[in-house]
Amino acid sequence: PIWWRWYSWACPVAWTLYGLVASQYGDIADVRLEDGEQVNAFIHRFFGFRHDYVGFMAVGVVGFTVLFAFVFAFSIKVLNFQRR
Repeated sequence: PIWWRWYSWACPVAWTLYGLVASQYGDIADVRLEDGEQVNAFIHRFFGFRHDYVGFMAVGVVGFTVLFAFVFAFSIKVLNFQRR
């Protein structure tokens, strides 16, 4: 479905994988693959990952962590399903 393209931006795992791949392989320009293409060019062409976005991905992962912690704390405080 078409909404899966936008769903990847709401998925924290996608942000984490983008950050990991871009930070580990996105700056390798001196190593070439078998066909002569640089590793960072392959990562950008095949996956669309850019090394300049690593900072944004780090902010996104921290943002998801803070958001989930806030939702958890709010839910523990407000929602109570125990009955006596």
